Amino acid sequence: MNLGLLDFSIIVAYLASTVIIGLVVKKKAQKDKSSYILGGNKLPWYLLGLSNASGMFDISGTMWLVSIGFLYGLKSIWLPWMWPVFNQIFLMVYLSAWIRKSNVSTGAEWMRTRFGQKTGAELAQNIVVAFAVLLCLGMLAYGFIGLGKFIEIFIPWEVVSKFVPFSVSPAFVPHFYAVIFTAFAVFYTILGGMTSIVWADFLQYVIMTIASVIIAVMAMQSLGAHNMVVPDGWYSPFFGARLNLDWQGIVDKANLAISEHGYSLFGFMFSMMVLKGILVSAAGPAPTYDMQKILATKNPVEASKMSGFVSVVLNPVRYLLITGFVVLGLVFFDQLDLMVNNKTDFEQILPSAIRQFAPAGLLGVILAGLLAAFMGTFSGTLNAAQAYIVNDIYIKYIKPNPERKQLMLANYTVGIVVVLVSIVIGAFATNINSLLQWIVSGIYGGFIAANILKWYWWRFNGQGYFWGMVVGLLAAMVFPKLLPPLFPNVAEQIILLYFFPVMLLLSLAGCIIGTYSAPPADEQTLRKFYTTVRPWGFWKPVYELIKAENPDFKRNKNFGKDMYNVFVGIIWQTAIVALPIYLVLKQWLPMFLCLIIIGITSISLKKFWWNKLEEDFGTNT
Repeated sequence: MNLGLLDFSIIVAYLASTVIIGLVVKKKAQKDKSSYILGGNKLPWYLLGLSNASGMFDISGTMWLVSIGFLYGLKSIWLPWMWPVFNQIFLMVYLSAWIRKSNVSTGAEWMRTRFGQKTGAELAQNIVVAFAVLLCLGMLAYGFIGLGKFIEIFIPWEVVSKFVPFSVSPAFVPHFYAVIFTAFAVFYTILGGMTSIVWADFLQYVIMTIASVIIAVMAMQSLGAHNMVVPDGWYSPFFGARLNLDWQGIVDKANLAISEHGYSLFGFMFSMMVLKGILVSAAGPAPTYDMQKILATKNPVEASKMSGFVSVVLNPVRYLLITGFVVLGLVFFDQLDLMVNNKTDFEQILPSAIRQFAPAGLLGVILAGLLAAFMGTFSGTLNAAQAYIVNDIYIKYIKPNPERKQLMLANYTVGIVVVLVSIVIGAFATNINSLLQWIVSGIYGGFIAANILKWYWWRFNGQGYFWGMVVGLLAAMVFPKLLPPLFPNVAEQIILLYFFPVMLLLSLAGCIIGTYSAPPADEQTLRKFYTTVRPWGFWKPVYELIKAENPDFKRNKNFGKDMYNVFVGIIWQTAIVALPIYLVLKQWLPMFLCLIIIGITSISLKKFWWNKLEEDFGTNT
């Protein structure tokens, strides 16, 4: 089904509303730097949390989640741990509050609070800016690819080409569409900054919730009228050393896709994901839109609440939609068109199922919602890139005290340039999964060591941070080219995850050597950071200095409580993900067990996390 007049009108109405939002909040956003980058720290935590969740509800990620849901069934709930999704639990328990206590505008500026004002801090701040811009460009390109592939299905080029005064190669038609719709996200992001992003994300969330519920109901109705044939073990989230899902005789090409993904050795891959996931989570958020939403909250307590709220509002709605399309794809697989370049592409299940089964009106709602999802992710990431370049390069080195008009011109210029560069990167990427693996396994591999040590080890300094990041980023650049030819029997899309420990050790070596090549951060900086943020970890020398002057000072003894809450929180979050899946699949007993788990873990988190927030983080804000 192609777009009808009603569907087209719904999409146009949504796009027009984003333009209106940008225009309405423009004046407020241009008040000063804080208003533009952080919404003036006046936005409520629940609205920021909903916005943050909406930013994670992107087209590319949703297409990927539908494809792995189809192929791996309930075992697919573990695969997003590659990001890892449970980093939100570490953030809600303690890291968001630690970050917000810094009272800075970006993660790069935060380096000054940890390492001071000398050469080491300068190096650390500059490498974070470089990392942030590189990661943002990768994320923008990642969303760009998904949007183009998605739109191409619903708007045939044969129809559009009649109105375009130039020719476009078939390989670049998705990129042409992506550029058109990207323009709307760029418009309201550049005009209204953080405030317009949050309100546009709120609109997106409402649309996506409506679409998700309708698709879930359609899928449940189809299960009542048709049989869904899947391999043994598809309904179980549990696994052994090997995946042991055999699609032979059901969807034969699914086995080929699993082999290409490299997920057959599921137990080993899961172990690597957990190892990397815990380390990534303990390091804190990458310098993208998640970090900026934390810094935009009013205080550390609200920062923690905001991060916790993300799991509550994101996962139930998103997985209603995902599981709905998985079911429709399985029940009506023979009716789907998944061929791309003479090859079955399971990432096409989502757009193909929409085109095949969504009636007029609903098609427009779903497309508007998924376009909004793309724009939410794109705008949040673009805002983060602007913040780092303008705050940490332009203001720091070029114009230390810019006038308001100069600041706005810098924001506009940077935003446009970043978008153009991300478009070029997207044009050279092959598919969503390959870019995803490079981002989460490659770039993050260079991020972890330095960003763990900065929280938990007093001796770590700016030089150590700089060299750890440099070595890690170089490994992230070299390994994707070096490893596949050396290990041809390892799936190219998973090889970076397998070699993550090597990248981690290289980066760690850079951290240690760099740290001992220079003295620690100055005593005043360390004392201020420790008394303000109050992290747990290896801070004994600094604690003793403070204790000698202030005998009443108490160190943070919450490590055990925080780790307990993290453990309970991950169980809680996983049950929230599984609940809508079992609901749509009409698996009532597992669904009931998920409800029990959510209830028990919620009571525990209420007692040992929520009720303790004011006590733990309500002072020294």
